[in-house]
Amino acid sequence: MSAFTRFTPLIQSLPSTIPFVGPEAIERQRGRAIAARIGANESGFGPAESVVQAMREAATGTWKYADPENHDLKQALATRLGVSAANIAIGEGIDGLLGQIVRLVIEPGMPVVTSFGAYPTFNYHVVGHGGRLVTVPYVGDREDLDGLLAAVKKENAPLVYFANPDNPMGSWWGAERIVEFAKALPETTLFILDEAYCETAPAEALPATDAFIDMPNVVRTRTFSKAYGLAGSRVGYIITTPGTAQAFDKIRNHFGMNRIGVAAAVAALADQDYLATVTARIAGSRERIAEIAGHNGLSPLVSATNFVAIDCGRDAVYARAIVDTLMSDHGIFIRMPGVAPLNRCIRVSTGPQAEMDLLEAALPNVMAKLAGGQ
Repeated sequence: MSAFTRFTPLIQSLPSTIPFVGPEAIERQRGRAIAARIGANESGFGPAESVVQAMREAATGTWKYADPENHDLKQALATRLGVSAANIAIGEGIDGLLGQIVRLVIEPGMPVVTSFGAYPTFNYHVVGHGGRLVTVPYVGDREDLDGLLAAVKKENAPLVYFANPDNPMGSWWGAERIVEFAKALPETTLFILDEAYCETAPAEALPATDAFIDMPNVVRTRTFSKAYGLAGSRVGYIITTPGTAQAFDKIRNHFGMNRIGVAAAVAALADQDYLATVTARIAGSRERIAEIAGHNGLSPLVSATNFVAIDCGRDAVYARAIVDTLMSDHGIFIRMPGVAPLNRCIRVSTGPQAEMDLLEAALPNVMAKLAGGQ
């Protein structure tokens, strides 16, 4: 069947790009149910029971649109973070917010600087809005801040993206270095500091909340999808100056938030005891993943996220074989970085003990099978 012919020239020129193939699609493709869902950096530990109860109570009101001003969530975040509600913008997860940021800043042909191999959904939005990606290789499995800064200045780029801690490698830079990078940028360059994994990071990786509060060219993106266990609710937020935050009101979907998800986010912020418990469980699971990797002759990288990147010691073909065999033979879903040299690694999300047990039992069989096939 032919496609509609009056799409814009940009849309007609783009491939059908899917940044990530979802685990449900993988189940359908392979005809096998997933036994251990440890590939999408979700939290298998789930949300707090207090959050689940808040969602139950909110469900009866789901016939109503959510508050388009997101007042209660902004106030709860402001209280938690020690900023004004005017410093916050709310969106449908970081993915939705990234699309809005690109729309705010980028016109067709404009350069956008990011790391080669970093979060592909950001690239997806840039290309979809006609931007021109300028990529900088990782150095030592970390994003190269000096290289990113040099690329911004060379291209006079209006937008630069950097995640700290990083996805897909789990590495990070210290807060002082991040602040130094931000202050070295031209004032005409908007800096997206993606802090999706801030709750699992060491304190020294996170700049103070007020570090950029007077810098309108810095936006910090955060989410409830990771440590708070609300990936399916699609709730993200931005911390920035009031003027920059207000710009989102010009383009955002004012009724885009779902009422149950917003109620869940407010309840999650109120239950910091659970957050402390789950981040400890994530740290414990990272250690378990590292041990499993080491016992199978693989090299885990130090991680500040809810996943561990594991160096398989060979190339992307070998790493892909591990990913595919874990799924096809054992129903264990993991992922891997998409570009060299990062794709020598596999990436395993933290999860409950039962899923770690499945990984521990399956990985030796996978490694032996691949060794036997050589």
